[in-house]
Amino acid sequence: MARAGPAGTLLLAVWVVLPTWLCSAKVSPLIERVSDHKDLKKLLRTRNNVLVLYARSEAAAESHLRVLSTVAQAVKGQGTICWVDCGDAESRKLCRKMKVDLRSEDQKVVLFHYQDGAFHTEYTRAVTFKFLVAFLKDPKGPPLWEEDPGAKDVVHIDSEKDFRRLLKKEGKPLLMMFYAPWCSVCKRIMPHFQKAATELRGHSVLAGMNVYPPEFENIKEEYNVQGYPTICYFEKGSFLFQYENYGASAEDIVEWLKNPQPPQPQVPETPWSDEGGSVYHLTDEDFDQFVKEHSSVLIMFHAPWCGHCKKMKPEFEGAAEVLHGEADGSAVLAAVDATANKALAERFHISEFPTLKFFKNGEKHAVPSLRTKKMFVDWMHNPEAPPPPEPTWEVQQTSVLHLLGDNFRETLKKKKHALVMFYAPWCPHCKKVIPHFTAAADVFKDDRKIACAAIDCVRDKNQDLCQQEAIKGYPTFHYYHYGKFVEKYDSERTELGFTNFIRTLREGDHERLGKKKEEL
Repeated sequence: MARAGPAGTLLLAVWVVLPTWLCSAKVSPLIERVSDHKDLKKLLRTRNNVLVLYARSEAAAESHLRVLSTVAQAVKGQGTICWVDCGDAESRKLCRKMKVDLRSEDQKVVLFHYQDGAFHTEYTRAVTFKFLVAFLKDPKGPPLWEEDPGAKDVVHIDSEKDFRRLLKKEGKPLLMMFYAPWCSVCKRIMPHFQKAATELRGHSVLAGMNVYPPEFENIKEEYNVQGYPTICYFEKGSFLFQYENYGASAEDIVEWLKNPQPPQPQVPETPWSDEGGSVYHLTDEDFDQFVKEHSSVLIMFHAPWCGHCKKMKPEFEGAAEVLHGEADGSAVLAAVDATANKALAERFHISEFPTLKFFKNGEKHAVPSLRTKKMFVDWMHNPEAPPPPEPTWEVQQTSVLHLLGDNFRETLKKKKHALVMFYAPWCPHCKKVIPHFTAAADVFKDDRKIACAAIDCVRDKNQDLCQQEAIKGYPTFHYYHYGKFVEKYDSERTELGFTNFIRTLREGDHERLGKKKEEL
């Protein structure tokens, strides 16, 4: 027994100095620890999809490494994961060269993604197996629907097994959306669907399932999924019928679920382009040539289901007939079905229907609000000279920080409280809220810890960022704390709403500071 004492003491000493994270978590051999700058640069040159965990210490890296170990196995052959201990003397130099700053008290780790040898983005989504795998399999793709905080009441289904289990166990009425992540109609209805899910919580279940991957062919065949989205209604596990109002608002969905009814058989409408008349119908293929050949063209972008378009159509047709009968015939009216000609709809940022665009000698000009036959004819006879373009929000002298994708993270890391408005310059709701947001920014312009910032999601440099931040509509407001996303702002879009929100955050800081002083 006496001889065992020193040996036992020695073993105990060795156990004490081992880092606790090694004892509690097994790090996958697929995750390489890097400490030399040259080794990391070589790795980035030879691998085109790399996620690097930079940590202040081994202990700080523990929980992330536990998750990343399972992720590494799932993305084996598709992505590479490595980590760096910035607290280690040898690795500190590497972290400085890679511009990693972990000195902030709130930041102990950071995840940077590199693609094709260059820095791509900071990973700021939730550190979960599912979200990380989705990101590494498609780093430039949009976040998963369930990553949207507003979608917390939607049941998100990942597998056929989970889908069958839901049908078997769920006793409440179930509305299931089968969708594809790239589908623009799906993206339009998702915010309404998730809002309805929140309103109907406890009464009905609204669920979503991405069935675009090939492993879901059986489900698509069983429920006749021929396009996206396809929305199916179930009661006690049995499919009854489809919900076909793809232009629905949250209120429409809630109202329908109070008394679900099968879609009424409808006589197919004759497409406007097949009705004849004096309006020219343009497509993705012939649009540019037509505009080039006609000196004065007024174009109506429409959707077959749009009620306002149907109301305007006879007025537009009547005006086209009048213009067509005139001697010179230089002024013409044309139409584009934006649901069938998606390239044109995207090119001209068509977000509502009907939308009018006027082209003079091939150049696009501003159009006033026109709705009647007389207004169309009178305006085409004497198109107003296009007003000088208003200065963009970015070039106006305001207290709003206008950021780009490449300086977004770095700038917000220095701000304790940042409210960011993601917008599109053409968006009417954005234009309405800009004066309020600008006024709120002016209120806090002297506080260096607070920022009201804006991101133009239409700019090429910002599109990847807006996808990463799960921006599905405009405007969208996100609150960040030292560069980390905290929550989506859904309160009033007024100066008072914005300022009250920020003041509440600032007052919380003062309360915490007061408590610290009391403790001291």
